[in-house]
Amino acid sequence: MDVLLTNDDGIDAEGLGVLYDALAAVDGLDVTAVAPADDQSAVGRAVSHEVDLVEHELGYAVEGTPADCIVAAVGALDTSPDLVVSGCNRGANLGEYVLGRSGTVSAAVEAAFFDIPAIAVSLYVPAAEDLDFAEFEPDGGAYAEAARATRYLADHAVGAGVFERADYLNVNCPVPGDEPAPMVVTRPSHVYDMGAERDGDTVHIVDRIWERMAAGDVPDPEGTDRRAVMEGAISVSPLTAPHTTERHDALDGLTAGYDDAAR
Repeated sequence: MDVLLTNDDGIDAEGLGVLYDALAAVDGLDVTAVAPADDQSAVGRAVSHEVDLVEHELGYAVEGTPADCIVAAVGALDTSPDLVVSGCNRGANLGEYVLGRSGTVSAAVEAAFFDIPAIAVSLYVPAAEDLDFAEFEPDGGAYAEAARATRYLADHAVGAGVFERADYLNVNCPVPGDEPAPMVVTRPSHVYDMGAERDGDTVHIVDRIWERMAAGDVPDPEGTDRRAVMEGAISVSPLTAPHTTERHDALDGLTAGYDDAAR
C-alpha cells in the first residue's frame, strides 16, 4: 500500500520524521513524504496558484500549504496513494471549531475530495500555565504513542472497512505514559471559548480553552475528543467531507417566499 505522508509543521519537523520511520518499518507500506518546506500551521485549506518543489530525502518539500501538497502529489507527481497520513502535528487538534483552520486536518480533508482515505494525527501536549507553547519542541520520544497508534491504524483501517463509512480520521494522541494508552472512538467537542482582548491599537485573539485545560476545567462531555485525551486516551474521530446537513422545512419555506419578497 502506498502511503502519502504530509503535515503542516514542515517536512523537517520531528513529528513527521517519527511517523515516516514508524510507517516505513511496516511490511507492505511504501511511504513518500510530500510536505510543506516550512511551517504552515493554522492555514486551513488555503491553496496557491503555483508552488516550487524541492527534492528531499523523504520525498518532496513543497513551497506551499498542506492542501497544495496533496493536490501536487496526486496531480503532478509520480504518486498514487492508497492512504494519506497527515502529521504528527505538534499540538492537539481538538473540537469542531479547529477542523477548518488546522492545516493538519485540512490535508486529510483535501485527500477526501480525491476519494483517498486519510488519517490526521496530532500530539496533545498537556497544557500548563508556564508553558510557552510557541517555544516548546517535543523530542522524538514524546511522539512514541502517536507513532504506535498511526502505525496500527495505517496498517489495519483500510482493510477493516473503516473508510466505507468515514472519509478521514482525526486522531489525537497523548504523550506516552507508563502504560500504552487506550484507543477510543470520539466525536469532536462543541465547546467553544474564543475571545479577544484589546490593548490600545492591538487586539489579542485568545483561545481560552487552553487556559481551561491547564486548570482542568473543561466542560466537554463524555465521548468527545478533548475529554478523551485529557483522560489519557487516544481519540479517534471518524469524519466526512464536505460538511453537509439535511434540508428542512424552515429553509424550504424561506426560499419559497423569496419571489414575493423580491417584487
